[in-house]
Amino acid sequence: MEYGQERIATLHDLTGTVPDAPTDRAAVVVPMTEREYAGLAAERVLSELESVAPGEVVVALRAPPEKVAPFLDWLEGFDLPLSVVWCNGPGVTDLLADRGLNGEAGKGRDVWLALGVAAADSEYVAVHDADAKTYEAGDVARLLYPLDRGYDFSKGYYARVENGKLYGRLCRLFYAPLVRALADATPGAEVLEYLDSFRYALAGEFAASASFVRALRVERHWGLEVGTLGEAFGYAGFDGTAQVDLGRYEHDHRAVSGPTGLSDMSRHVGRALLRAVQAHGVTPEYDTLPDRYRRVAETFVEQYAADAGFNGLGYDPSEEREQVDIYAEAISPPGDDRRLPAWREVELTPAEVLSASREDVSAVRGR
Repeated sequence: MEYGQERIATLHDLTGTVPDAPTDRAAVVVPMTEREYAGLAAERVLSELESVAPGEVVVALRAPPEKVAPFLDWLEGFDLPLSVVWCNGPGVTDLLADRGLNGEAGKGRDVWLALGVAAADSEYVAVHDADAKTYEAGDVARLLYPLDRGYDFSKGYYARVENGKLYGRLCRLFYAPLVRALADATPGAEVLEYLDSFRYALAGEFAASASFVRALRVERHWGLEVGTLGEAFGYAGFDGTAQVDLGRYEHDHRAVSGPTGLSDMSRHVGRALLRAVQAHGVTPEYDTLPDRYRRVAETFVEQYAADAGFNGLGYDPSEEREQVDIYAEAISPPGDDRRLPAWREVELTPAEVLSASREDVSAVRGR
């Protein structure tokens, strides 16, 4: 059993204890799409949250109009202080367009809307996905515990092992070796040391003080998690950041190809990562970066092959290398900054978002 520290505070689950934490002063944000509707993983997440008794649960919902009414009926079956933002509702979309905030829609935009609502009346905000089959109520307390001790940002980490295999491919085969390749070329860059300190940087589970949430610029799509780390480096830094052990997670899995697959996600993650490091003084050499990434990733493949063999897990190095080649194609300059601005800087209030969402929901429910 290890309890080593990184440059950021690393809180280990050594005893199975659920710490005392200010759940009653916190809002929990849960992004959902139609694929979560009545699913076993989402059912577990919401049922576990009932025992947490948070101050508020804000569901960021992305679903077509015909799915919204049954989705809301299902959500209301849980004993939770629930607020729902229908993120792609016509009134919400028009409101954002009117304020010049609409643009590309995706997970990041959905979470940004819910973060504004959550931070309006709560001292702390926790965020987690709804696709974890092994989710436990204690995870919220674990994420919030560092915040009550003065940290501004807390990130969850966990093992992705199931079905006799290693998962978490996008993080361990793309994010981690890309950060390492950048660090090798830019020794001493603190932002890269910070990004390399997280044991599962692409986990969707984090918590933050409401003041940080209101200062947070948010990537619009799958770069949400990495973009948040870049913002956390600037706001909280090493001393204000913690990561907490959430044990072992089993998630729904994504294919490598397709519009919601890992190859598409890698492009968003890559852009967000490179935007973050450039913002903090790192100038990547893009001509050579894909090849340098491949060399580092090859070392990672060999290390994971040894780790899998040590634990009697299945591992296909050739398949892993094929994914590395796909991910290498995602490495390019980040392009224009289309992030959503900090809530404290926009001419929009969470109350307006909630009002527009409620009108949208009433319309599809015929009320």
